[in-house]
Amino acid sequence: MMRKRLAAAVLGCTVAAVTVAMVHPADAATPLPAHVFAPYFEAWTGDNPATLAQQSGAKHLTMAFLQAATKGSCTAYWNGDSGSPVSTSVFGTEIAAIRAGGGDVIPSFGGYTADNTGTEIADSCTSVSSIAAVFQNVITTYDVTRIDLDIEDNSLTNSAGIDRRNKAIKQVEDWAATQGRTVQFSYTLPTTTGGLADSGLAVLRNAVSNNARVDLVNIMTFDYYDGATHQMAADTKTAATGLHDQLGRLYPGKTDAQLWNMVGVTEMIGIDDYGAAETFTTADAPVVAQWATEKGLGLLSFWALQRDNGGCPGVGGSDSCSGVSQSTWQFSKAFASFTSGGAPSGSPSTSPSGSPSTSPSNTIPPCTAPAWNATSVYTGGSTVSYAGHLYRAKWWTQGESPATHSGQWDVWADKGAC
Repeated sequence: MMRKRLAAAVLGCTVAAVTVAMVHPADAATPLPAHVFAPYFEAWTGDNPATLAQQSGAKHLTMAFLQAATKGSCTAYWNGDSGSPVSTSVFGTEIAAIRAGGGDVIPSFGGYTADNTGTEIADSCTSVSSIAAVFQNVITTYDVTRIDLDIEDNSLTNSAGIDRRNKAIKQVEDWAATQGRTVQFSYTLPTTTGGLADSGLAVLRNAVSNNARVDLVNIMTFDYYDGATHQMAADTKTAATGLHDQLGRLYPGKTDAQLWNMVGVTEMIGIDDYGAAETFTTADAPVVAQWATEKGLGLLSFWALQRDNGGCPGVGGSDSCSGVSQSTWQFSKAFASFTSGGAPSGSPSTSPSGSPSTSPSNTIPPCTAPAWNATSVYTGGSTVSYAGHLYRAKWWTQGESPATHSGQWDVWADKGAC
C-alpha cells in the first residue's frame, strides 16, 4: 500500500507482555464483523501490534505486508525479510493477544514496494499452486479468515501475475470449502475520485473470469496525484459511490446492500504523500465514519496506525505521524464505532456472479445484536435487533423505537433481516 514505501526493515518482533496461548490451526476461526474498522499496522517497525491495538482502541488490524524476499521466489515473509517467516513465532503471540481483546487481524500481501520490485507473491512466483499454498499457509498458521491483496503500481499491469493470483484465490476458496473454513479475499486498489480506473477494474474482471470470489474491494482514497486540491471526505464519498456502481455492473446478481458491503475505504490520515492539497483532517473522520455506517460499507481503514498522532505538524507522508494537529489516536477513536454486525451474510457462500448458493450457510442468521430497550441510551453506531431486523443508530437516542419513521431524520438505519 501507499505510493511512498520505505525499504523493508528487519523486523524486531516483540514478545507480548501478557501470557496467552499461541495461535494454532486447532483454534476456532471467527469470521470478521460484517462492518469492520481495521487500520493498517506497519509490521516492519518492530512495534507490538497487540500493544498498539490496546492503546488505540482499534481492535482489528490489517497487518502489512507479506512479500517474497527476492523476485522469483515462491516463499512469503513479513516485509520480505527472510528472518521473519510465516510462523507462530512471528506475531503469533501478538495475534492471540489481539483476539483475547475481542479483535482479529487481516494479513495483507503486496504493497507499493513489493508491487514495484516484483516481490508481490503472484508477480514473483509463476506457479499457481505454489501461490495458493502460500495463502493457505498464512490462513492455517494464524487461523485467519481474510487475506488482503494490495495491488498497485507495476502489479496492475502484470497481466500474468493478475491471472495467477486470481486462479490461486479460486484454488484456496475450493480448498476452504472442503475444510469447512471461512476464507475471504479482499483487493486493495488505487482509485480516482469517481471510482476505479480501468487497470483496477481489469483485476476484478479477471477474477470474475476465473470464478474467483472477491469478498471486498478496498479503495485507497488518497494520492490522487491529479494536481487538484481535494476535500477528502467528499472525494471519499464519490469514489466509493463510483466503485459501488462499478461493482453493480460486475456482479449484477447482488443486491444494493450486498454491493455496499463489498466496498471498503482506506484513508491516509493527515497529509498524504502528495502533499497538503490532499489532507484528510480530524473533521473529515467523523463525516466519513457516519457516511460509511449509513451506507453499510464492509471496511473502514486508514494508513497507518503508527501515524495516528500529531508529532510532525506540516510534514506530509510520514510513516510515524499524520502531519496535522491532533491528539494521539484521534482518528482511531473517530472510526472505532464503525465495527459492528456478525459475519457478512452470504459472503463465503455467494458465487462470483452474485447468485446465492443453496448451501445452509446462505440462510438468514439469527439476530445476535441485543434487543432494543426503550430505557437504554444508544450512541451513533450502536446496533440492536428489533422485529427480526438489525438496526444501527445514527446518533444519540433514547426511547425512540426502530419502528418510528420520520424520513431523513430516522435515528435508526435498517440494516436488513438477521
